[in-house]
Amino acid sequence: MSEQVYAFALESTLDEIQNACPEVISNLIFKKGKLIAKDKNTKENIANHTIKAFDALTERAEAIGDVEKIKIQSTEGKVSIAATKDFYLTTVSSKKADEKYVNTLTRILIPIAIRLAEKIQPASIESEAVMTEEAEPEEDDKDEATEGAIDANEAIEEKAIDEIDEAEEIETYHPDEIEEETATTELEETEQVDELEDEIDTAPLLPEPPVTQLIVENLGGLLVPSDTVRVDQEVINQWSELYGDNKIKEVEVEALNGKTIRCKFKKIKKSKDAGKGIVKMPEKIQLTLETQQGELVTVKPIVE
Repeated sequence: MSEQVYAFALESTLDEIQNACPEVISNLIFKKGKLIAKDKNTKENIANHTIKAFDALTERAEAIGDVEKIKIQSTEGKVSIAATKDFYLTTVSSKKADEKYVNTLTRILIPIAIRLAEKIQPASIESEAVMTEEAEPEEDDKDEATEGAIDANEAIEEKAIDEIDEAEEIETYHPDEIEEETATTELEETEQVDELEDEIDTAPLLPEPPVTQLIVENLGGLLVPSDTVRVDQEVINQWSELYGDNKIKEVEVEALNGKTIRCKFKKIKKSKDAGKGIVKMPEKIQLTLETQQGELVTVKPIVE
């Protein structure tokens, strides 16, 4: 994919993160040792020094595996480097910054910007390079390919002639039967279209299922089903208002990494947890989604 597409999407996102959280002093994103995007407050030479220092650190860390996250804290502020797919996000923030809030912003906005960039231009630079560097076939291969093409063309011509002869034979000896079959087929297709239009006209139009962002909290204890999450009663009431008598027995939960699961749901029992925007989730579902307590997920109803 063109790095310009990533740069445009990610630089705008980094600026928005700084607007939402002024305590973030600097943000930059790099990939394979190359700077992809930076916010307006970050100088390019400082960004390149940061990337070189990170590369030197990862070379020394090969013995223990790939580095996914680095965090440095001093009396003046914090520096963190975290992996998102093939990209690394570097965030410099003051000591007054709310670390949980900054992490929530970056974990949501950066993956969204990357996915949008991939949808804009799905073809990669590597695949384009492979296509342009394909070697030309040798002379012997060309001759064999030419002969094969001639044989194939001859076979196609023979088959076409046979089909024409068969069609002429049918038209010569059975024209009335062909006309009758064609009229019957057209009548059946017209009746099917009319039935489908009647079904569409009579079927009620349901609104799109709303997607709600909730924070994961652990759900444990005796006799707690492992295939059921607990959702805020206010959210369930909104679904009931939208869909009335239509039954909602399951929900679809999606984590920030794109993994999804369909599962049963119930309302949150404790009144002290009402209105907090949380979804209580057993350990088995958290493992399936590769998420954990404190992270965001989206939840939407499955309407029958």
